[in-house]
Amino acid sequence: MSRWKELPAELHPHVHQLIVRLRRLKDHSELSTRQLAARTGYSAKSWQRYLNGRSLPPREAVEAMARIGGDDPARLLVMHEIAAQRWAEGRVVAADATNGPDDLSATPAHTSTEQQPYGRHLRAAVVAAAVVTALSVTAALLLAVRLTEARAQLADERRDAVATALATVSESTVPVIYTCRLEQRDGRWYAGLSRTTDILLSNTHVGLEVAEAQCLLRRAGTEPGDIDGVFGPKTRRAVERMQKQNGLIVNGVIDPPTWQALREAAPK
Repeated sequence: MSRWKELPAELHPHVHQLIVRLRRLKDHSELSTRQLAARTGYSAKSWQRYLNGRSLPPREAVEAMARIGGDDPARLLVMHEIAAQRWAEGRVVAADATNGPDDLSATPAHTSTEQQPYGRHLRAAVVAAAVVTALSVTAALLLAVRLTEARAQLADERRDAVATALATVSESTVPVIYTCRLEQRDGRWYAGLSRTTDILLSNTHVGLEVAEAQCLLRRAGTEPGDIDGVFGPKTRRAVERMQKQNGLIVNGVIDPPTWQALREAAPK
């Protein structure tokens, strides 16, 4: 289990909740930040910023973490959407606090009856100008903050490209072969890699859930090729054969009915 740094106190509770959830998924996956970078396409430095509350992770990174950690992507993306709103609101409040209120006390007062309408119009114009200026400065600050974060992320990814290449050769280019540890519990079969029954898997998906499905496909007599956790053409063809044999909709996608058939199928 990782020893995490304490998150910044100024984080909104919804942002704090999202980051804590991402930390738990990383701990559950037992992946290092470099391995996480190889699986998701985001650099190790970027993941360090995301998981320490210094930067809000993009939607795609959250979705990738959900797949790796075996969580429901839809639920995690809802948390991310709420956190993103609170993150943006926090930036606006910080920018307004930095600007401070405009001092309008120096506006000259006109006591003459004939000059009072002019004075009211002048004060209104000054207030309107102050509001427009504050909004413009706030927008400029938000844009500057987002540009700075984007540049920092791009610089980190470029700087880490060479260092990460050597570390990811064994993780991304050399296939990982998983071991199937088949056992039956409560009338269902498990291969020791995942206990999911409802995660949707299709072409290009990778991870332990795919390896679990490959083990169960092999046990059911539809050979998926290597148990490498990669949902490729061989795995898809094996899924289609299995769906056809069990009277399911033949779509090549491992959906809840297909999971049920895989877990309850008799060995061939």
